[in-house]
Amino acid sequence: MEFDPRRAKWQQIEDVIIRRIKTGEYRPGFQLSEVRLSEEFGVNRDTMRKATRSLREKEWITTTPGLGSFVAERQPAEG
Repeated sequence: MEFDPRRAKWQQIEDVIIRRIKTGEYRPGFQLSEVRLSEEFGVNRDTMRKATRSLREKEWITTTPGLGSFVAERQPAEG
């Protein structure tokens, strides 16, 4: 992925993940691996954590300590 230098990488990654959720590529309950996504996008874990934190705050994903992050069963009204 080529990143737009005018926007933070984590925001651009967040946009891609939301798009994948909306299109059904990532279905409810799908586990999001920060390690795998960090490798896919070529970013460090801290950048990926910022993206997952924002997705969690916007209720696109839920995180269960010890288990990981998963696509929320119900998508937020706006995203």
